[in-house]
Amino acid sequence: MELLKKIIENAVKLQNHIVLPEGTEIRTLKATEQILNSKIAKITLLGKKSVIESIAMKEGLQISGARIIDPETDSNRQKYAEIMVELRKNKGLTLEKAYELLNDPLYFSVLMIKAGDADGEVAGAINATGDVLRPAFQYVKTLPGVSVVSGLFFMIFKDKNLGDNGMLVFADCAVMPDPDALQLAEIAVTTAASAKAIANIEPRVAMLSFSTKGSAQHELVDKVVEATKIAAKMNPELLIDGEMQLDAALVPEVGQLKAPGSKVAGRANVLVFPGLESGNIGYKLVQRLAGAEAIGPVLQGMAAPINDLSRGCSVSDIVNMVAITSNQAGEKKEKG
Repeated sequence: MELLKKIIENAVKLQNHIVLPEGTEIRTLKATEQILNSKIAKITLLGKKSVIESIAMKEGLQISGARIIDPETDSNRQKYAEIMVELRKNKGLTLEKAYELLNDPLYFSVLMIKAGDADGEVAGAINATGDVLRPAFQYVKTLPGVSVVSGLFFMIFKDKNLGDNGMLVFADCAVMPDPDALQLAEIAVTTAASAKAIANIEPRVAMLSFSTKGSAQHELVDKVVEATKIAAKMNPELLIDGEMQLDAALVPEVGQLKAPGSKVAGRANVLVFPGLESGNIGYKLVQRLAGAEAIGPVLQGMAAPINDLSRGCSVSDIVNMVAITSNQAGEKKEKG
């Protein structure tokens, strides 16, 4: 797939350092071998070295290029514990409790990122989403000026006339059930930034609704209208328009008819859904009925890239998510 090829090629250039906290999980180790062989990223595996090396040897995997850290014995534990206490002392976190939490690779990996010892994290092959994200929310937190984490999908279509050469970006399809206007605006701005950083496209954002430019009156429409205004103020250079029905966003003839003069209508490549319900249903509809390839969810809005896998993920899913996370880390470094 052309998009994944570009993402991987850029990750090879970036050579970012990604930590994989599920270091004893077999798919993770198989993915590590592929990542190292393809030079996609620098990898740290968390877990007991003897256990990881034993599993790798049994499976015939070559992972000697990966760094292996045991969270329970690593020399950085004191540094990380002190960072944790400083950040959470108002919550009553003690040094003793911090040391205890650091025994959990999901916490240890987040502190590696917070301390600047890693650029990003990929987990979730054997851990629930809540367990992956809880340490991230507590210690990495969200981007400055952003209060919400959201999830996007890259949707790849056979019809190359859609979006950007057959690619559309859908958000939020994974995290925020019912965003208010400000949160929806933040989702739009962060999705546009992610689309540019990961897919290297110039985003044209359509804020979706069941109304186009006042064709219907409802408080749900008002939310999208307000969100569009807020997003435009947050990033005045962003090409964004709404409220807009799906056909007005994607079909040039309909866009010209319903939203004449719009720079987005009929040629949108980023679709922001008004809520998780419509977003999740939307991506699954086109995936199942139109045969679109769905890449994601890619989490965004965190102060550092931390991505959650499905527990049913394949080895290639892990490889691809590491490459995507590296691209996100590259954007963060570029912005300083």
